[in-house]
Amino acid sequence: MMLMKKCTLVTVMCAALFYTLPLKVRAQSKLQVFDDQVLINLADARTPDKTNFWLFITNHNNAVNIAVPAGLFAGGVLGGDKVMRQNAGYIATSSAVTFLLTTAIKKIVRRPRPFNNIKINAISRPSSYSFPSGHTSSAFTTATALSQAYPKWYVVVPSYLWAGSIGYSRMYLGVHYPTDVGVGALLGTGTALSLRSMRGNN
Repeated sequence: MMLMKKCTLVTVMCAALFYTLPLKVRAQSKLQVFDDQVLINLADARTPDKTNFWLFITNHNNAVNIAVPAGLFAGGVLGGDKVMRQNAGYIATSSAVTFLLTTAIKKIVRRPRPFNNIKINAISRPSSYSFPSGHTSSAFTTATALSQAYPKWYVVVPSYLWAGSIGYSRMYLGVHYPTDVGVGALLGTGTALSLRSMRGNN
């Protein structure tokens, strides 16, 4: 657990340092070139049907993140299940901590959104900073915490498929770079793992 915390912290710190480098230095970075090219390729391959699908996915992220702990808590209350109520608290707490960390990192790094740097037609234009992806970090927190609480394949697989879909949707829509999404996934996963002692004893 301690190793996971340290790895996550080091990853975030290195990425934060990278994005605080002068613009001219970053412009020459192969990683930045990769980030830019992925989004350009995705934007060029858009179709109305695919865009509507990925908009639907991304727009329901918050609803899913709220519904999972709320549903577990309601089920725990109705069924008199203390473990279920405790798992609801674990997932909700993980989400809250991830939100605070994501918000803090965004304000420290202040990375502009992709559509401010490269010529792509973003489907939406959020005003907040880009790094890391808040949608992705929250989705992976929920997926990881739920999977830790109920480590069954029929919980784990759909949870991470959903989280991965959220991350992809943010790139497809042109609002996040791949590195925003990657670090968001690491942050969300690491936070949920670091708090897993809060889960109920199944």
